[in-house]
Amino acid sequence: MGLYLAPGNENFKSILSGLYVDKTGLINVINSTINTPDKLTCISRPRRFGKSYTAKMLGAYYDKSVDSRELFVGRNVEKDDPSLQYMNQFNVIYLDITGFISSSKEVSNIVDNVKKAIVNELSAAFSVPSTLSLGETLVNIVESGEDKFFFIIDEWDALFREYKFETKLQEEYINLLRELFKNGNVTDRVIAGAFMTGILPIKKYGHQSAISDFREYTMIQPSIFAEYVGFTKKDIDSLSTQYSVNKTKLKIWYDGYSFPKIGEVYNPNSVSQAVRTGVYDSYWSKTETYEALREYINLDTNGLQADLIQMIGGNEMPVDTATFQNDMTSIQNRDDVLSLLIHLGYLAYDVKTGKVRIPNEEIKREFISTIRGGDHEVTTRIIKESDQLIMDTIEGNEDAVARAIQNVHDAGTFGVSPFFYNDEQALRSVVKFAYISCANNYIKVEELPSGHGYADLVYIPMPNVHMPILLIELKVDTIAEGAISQIHEKKYHKLFENVHGEIVLCGISYDSKTKRHKCKIEKMTNRNNK
Repeated sequence: MGLYLAPGNENFKSILSGLYVDKTGLINVINSTINTPDKLTCISRPRRFGKSYTAKMLGAYYDKSVDSRELFVGRNVEKDDPSLQYMNQFNVIYLDITGFISSSKEVSNIVDNVKKAIVNELSAAFSVPSTLSLGETLVNIVESGEDKFFFIIDEWDALFREYKFETKLQEEYINLLRELFKNGNVTDRVIAGAFMTGILPIKKYGHQSAISDFREYTMIQPSIFAEYVGFTKKDIDSLSTQYSVNKTKLKIWYDGYSFPKIGEVYNPNSVSQAVRTGVYDSYWSKTETYEALREYINLDTNGLQADLIQMIGGNEMPVDTATFQNDMTSIQNRDDVLSLLIHLGYLAYDVKTGKVRIPNEEIKREFISTIRGGDHEVTTRIIKESDQLIMDTIEGNEDAVARAIQNVHDAGTFGVSPFFYNDEQALRSVVKFAYISCANNYIKVEELPSGHGYADLVYIPMPNVHMPILLIELKVDTIAEGAISQIHEKKYHKLFENVHGEIVLCGISYDSKTKRHKCKIEKMTNRNNK
């Protein structure tokens, strides 16, 4: 077992020893591509979405230097394929590109050092000359009777992301990939399959010809790998049978990504952290990609910040993902920024509608923090006005609340045409926009089942936030007092009867004839539970 050759299975054993959700079914998808024209696979996912876990799993499965049967028997891969096809049948070369970067003293020598190290390991393991090129070495080994190779490259695009302007280094790296995967004298003769992971897609890189033979699966179009992007509802149900899990909180905090035929998908790392610790909070970690992206957000290209504000308020926005060049140096417009945010996991994309949204509370908090730290005048004003609206609601200032909602409506920035502002759904869009600052301290729940019906909007304080629950009922062409009466009649507040503290009941109405909003506020205090 070397640094690159024969990774073994210890890394996967370590993964299995902790909180683990069975994703071994992915192996059968890869097996179906072995030694076919589709044998080169590249998946792009955000950080903390299990890319390295998958790479280590595949290393353990295919590496012929170990016996991994006990690790996979009884798991999904065996249930779908009892023969465990191709298990431990290949020479595996595992390349961790981020590891190269962190361990290299001289960036300019990264690619050359990697090639030499791989050739030296192969030479020692298979008794071939170390003077040959990497491609020649691989051909020599296979034609001497050895099994073909399976390549695993984790974070393949790290050099492009971290050294955006090092064109010579990038060219050397591309040449390495070309030697392996686009070489008529090497690729089909020695490679049974390859699996690459990255954050950004590869299709539109300037050097695309080097790796155009890879089949690509992204956050916009994961296709046959959609089930393996994150945790599905089935995975969450399985976790709930093994651990103490609050599925409602998991959904609010970490759900929100979805794909056709698969349905809802959760952030796997954040779910694992919450289940392990019992703390439902943000586990999102900012990276070098996001820090670079912050500059684009603050530029406010084509009204980008207004769109983000609407999404924080719960609305969806259209996006054209076709113009994105899949790098961080060619951002030209608002659609490019939103497309990049999809690939980084900050936005969820609906392929049917062509719209994006903020997926969950975890990500919403990150956006609020970023926008608050910006210097865009209009955005800052919207946030401040929302802060004041929350205080007026808590203090029972009905006229001020009505005026604030009216101002948002009149400004026309909430994504609903005034011509269609005649139902509760349109009113809901305005109110969500007006209360966007609640994302700092509250979890928003729409249509919350409670009492004998569904409460329109409920803002529940986050843990350790000492603020009242806000229960908001909406009415069109009915007086605001009618909204309050409905709360009492259908006992929406009963869901919180064991919560110690204050509940603010807020009825907001809109008169389609006068085009005016009104507000009625009542307060309740529960004292029976400390």
